[in-house]
Amino acid sequence: MSAGRKFADAHILVIDDDEDLLRLLSMRLVAWGFRISTAASAEEGLARIAVEPPQLVVSDVRLPGKDGLALFEEIRATRPTLPVILLTAHGTIPDAVEATSRGVFGYLTKPFDSRVLLAKIEQALQLSPAGGAPPTGSDDDWRAGIVFRSSRMAELMEEARVVAASDASVLIRGESGSGKEVLARAIHRASPRAKAPFVAINCGAIPEQLLESELFGHVRGAFTGAAGARIGLFQAADGGTLFLDEIGDMPLALQVKLLRVLQDRAVRPLGATRAEPVDVRVLSATHRDLEAAMADGQFREDLYYRLDVVTMVLPRLDERREDIPLLASYFVQQIAEKYGKAISGIAPEALETLATAAWPGNVRQLYNVVEQACALTTTPLITLPLVQRALRVPTMEALSYAEAKQRFERNYLVQLLKLTDGNVADAARIADRNRTEFYRLLQKHDLTPAMFRGSRDGAAEAVADR
Repeated sequence: MSAGRKFADAHILVIDDDEDLLRLLSMRLVAWGFRISTAASAEEGLARIAVEPPQLVVSDVRLPGKDGLALFEEIRATRPTLPVILLTAHGTIPDAVEATSRGVFGYLTKPFDSRVLLAKIEQALQLSPAGGAPPTGSDDDWRAGIVFRSSRMAELMEEARVVAASDASVLIRGESGSGKEVLARAIHRASPRAKAPFVAINCGAIPEQLLESELFGHVRGAFTGAAGARIGLFQAADGGTLFLDEIGDMPLALQVKLLRVLQDRAVRPLGATRAEPVDVRVLSATHRDLEAAMADGQFREDLYYRLDVVTMVLPRLDERREDIPLLASYFVQQIAEKYGKAISGIAPEALETLATAAWPGNVRQLYNVVEQACALTTTPLITLPLVQRALRVPTMEALSYAEAKQRFERNYLVQLLKLTDGNVADAARIADRNRTEFYRLLQKHDLTPAMFRGSRDGAAEAVADR
């Protein structure tokens, strides 16, 4: 049994205080083709994550000091996209339900079947930030440009794939900037109409008189300035899909005409004497509360039920935070190509800031922040100050004083030892501390100089460190 080639050499951190079990599990994972680091406690595991972040953490639940769930909570606070699989010899159904409801990727009871563990590991790696966008030429090309790892978005996209096969009208709800048109285009690409036109219009951005002509077209002389005939967007989308964005902002007078087109499947251009048949699927979107608009007499109930055959709701970006690092990295690739800049990625601390920021403008705001950072960077890596400048507002995680001090100390020590390649004498001199005191600090955070020297490939060397 071996891991798929796609995940060969994936880095996994294994945490267990039973040295024999730790060695056995590490050897098994190495035999499957993974690269392994090990730790005997939650604190040591957090230290190893700070030194070299893995792609997956596999941890025992019962650990000295912090248990596995407490470890998961701290990992989620600082690295929300890092999947965690918990192992326990004392598992119960309530424990598993609690763990998965809190966001733990997997929960296995010892003794576990090796094939089950390998399958769970490959599932976790499949959803890691390294591979959320579908590869070109895959069956998922219809959702190209929509990247995610959250279960909420996965469910939404599966629903979109199913509804795309029908010809039902879809009403997409979501806040401004959440990606309503992107989802509409994906539904069109997955539908039998994919080879026909996709035409989009923002109903709230065009004056009423012009909007009517845009939608339905006009004949020559229909109004002052109509020097020639013009087909409308319904006719332009014939055979394909028409996307009506911000449908809630459409004037009442036009709502009546739109309803007639949807009922009759025919369009009568302005100034024309007869209607022309059209074959168009209508997708619409709004950020408004249409139920409240109907109650206020601002939106027609009969039109609402024509448009709302299927409702899809896009979550806010802050409701799918695990997608933020993946989205940001995807945008960097796009923008770097657009600007012709050699940008390799985003610094970890900058990525963490993005993941914890407030996003009132949703995905559109995230794209703008990343674009500004890409435009201003003079290095291959987008740094924290550039992200903070683009965000314009400080972000702060709510930590107790003791937690903040502990995190700062660990990160400070990690940076010193990285700088000095694990030379304690040099690190202690830079920190202005004597070696005895410096060793006490390292011991407090489960850091060892050996972690910063040479290679960390393979389980044998990792276990030998202890």
